[in-house]
Amino acid sequence: MPVQRITLLGATGSIGASTLDVIARHPDRYTVYALTAHSRVGELAQLCRVHRPEVAVVATADDACRLQEMLADQSITILHGADALCQVAEAPETDTVMAAIVGAAGLLPTLAAVKAGKRILLANKEALVMSGALFMQEVARSGALLLPIDSEHNAIFQCLPTGFQGGLSKVGVERLLLTASGGPFRSWTLAQLQDATPEQAIKHPKWSMGRKISVDSATLMNKGLELIEACWLFGTTPEHVRIVVHPESIVHSLVQYVDGSTLAQLGNPDMRTPIALGLAWPERTSAGVPALELFATGSLNFEAPDETRFPCLRLAREAICAGGTAPTVLNAANEIAVTAFLDGRLRFMDIPALIERTLTELPMMAADELATILEADRTARDHACRLLPAFV
Repeated sequence: MPVQRITLLGATGSIGASTLDVIARHPDRYTVYALTAHSRVGELAQLCRVHRPEVAVVATADDACRLQEMLADQSITILHGADALCQVAEAPETDTVMAAIVGAAGLLPTLAAVKAGKRILLANKEALVMSGALFMQEVARSGALLLPIDSEHNAIFQCLPTGFQGGLSKVGVERLLLTASGGPFRSWTLAQLQDATPEQAIKHPKWSMGRKISVDSATLMNKGLELIEACWLFGTTPEHVRIVVHPESIVHSLVQYVDGSTLAQLGNPDMRTPIALGLAWPERTSAGVPALELFATGSLNFEAPDETRFPCLRLAREAICAGGTAPTVLNAANEIAVTAFLDGRLRFMDIPALIERTLTELPMMAADELATILEADRTARDHACRLLPAFV
């Protein structure tokens, strides 16, 4: 088979590291066309020396100059800025785009890759949360191959019939079950959560992730965003998606069929498994992940989420039900709230409070134009920032 040329958006994050690990295991299958980072120039320079991309992209002109100096002995084209991200995502030289930029910053380059008809390995859930209808319309129009990389959506993808093209009821699916570890605060009381610190929130019990996603896991907003993503990926509605807390993180998600069958995908909590599947699909290849040892695993536990202690789940469900720009506003307010929490400017339980006030106080519009979505994102960020002093 021809060698796939990969553009990796977000090379210095945890998904980036796992992707490059899988790529390095199969030099006969994959080569790196472009690596991008925001401002972690030193880390990107090291990755460029190891994986030798043709192009590297950073955020600013100053960052580009620093990277150029670090890689003066390398023949790598160095670009900077948001337009450059879109350029490498849609470039004819690349076959596959790993969309692993965290947050709203990943929307435009991921959409550029979709419009160019690439194979998209989607690890940036915010792109679908912000622009679900528009995004999926572009996938259908361009013929892009969209493969979910979040472990939960990848598990559902594996449990659906091969060649699934939408319409869960047509293939006898009754419900999707998205599993959640429960995060580091699963057993904490509401009183304890009031004093939760950033250091405690980023210590995920099972997964190695970035700071923002770790906080989202602690608030369960990550699961709320995944609920919205699942609705768009699999063409369903919130009432057909259930969140199940599963602290062992062995069952990555399940699909319930109308005949009483429930299919599940199990595996060790390692993102290289869904990444390897996305890169090799429809084949499978080794990911460097050990097989699951059932005897060592022992028992598996499941419980319902508590939306009193973790109201972000409710807010996400309400946003997707409201439709229009509500999910965009939800995501924007959450990014502002999480940043403020990590900076020590917001308490843990004020994260959902800030998000809810932003959703309540802003008007919602139809999200059928990219300009409308981007304006809703900007307005929500500005509004959430103005609200921050009220929570000090």
